[in-house]
Amino acid sequence: MKREYIQIRCSIYEKKLLKRRAARAGISLSEYLRSTAFERTIVERITPEQLEYYRMLVQYKNNFARISSMFKKRDPKLAKTVEDLAEEIRNHLKNFKK
Repeated sequence: MKREYIQIRCSIYEKKLLKRRAARAGISLSEYLRSTAFERTIVERITPEQLEYYRMLVQYKNNFARISSMFKKRDPKLAKTVEDLAEEIRNHLKNFKK
């Protein structure tokens, strides 16, 4: 049970920023401040819009990989370019998961 209070002074801008970051992480302002004070990792939640973009990138990567496979015999240079693009999207998706 948490019964003790700590008061801090900050500007209006800082308070809004802290509240926004706490909301993105899906936790209260108090929990956010405690987590940052104890150097815990805080992970922001993914918004529905970000999730939709992620799904779209996955679909694009899959489509480019399929296109690359179709062109391997006809135009190897084009196939390589498309394959590189699919790989680049895949790398971005890996970074997105972090």
